[in-house]
Amino acid sequence: MTGDIIFQLIVFGLLVLFIISFILFVKRLLVNSTNKNSQLIEIGKKLDKIIEIMEKEKK
Repeated sequence: MTGDIIFQLIVFGLLVLFIISFILFVKRLLVNSTNKNSQLIEIGKKLDKIIEIMEKEKK
């Protein structure tokens, strides 16, 4: 009887740990994708500026 309670507590604890780690994993993915998008936008702006400068030098 005591073994059943301990087993249930262990299973419940593992389930809680799984849920917490899954939530943190998804959160980290969302944060990383947001950072990548902002970096890509900045890189695009810089490339546009470089292209404009090169076009001015050609003229």
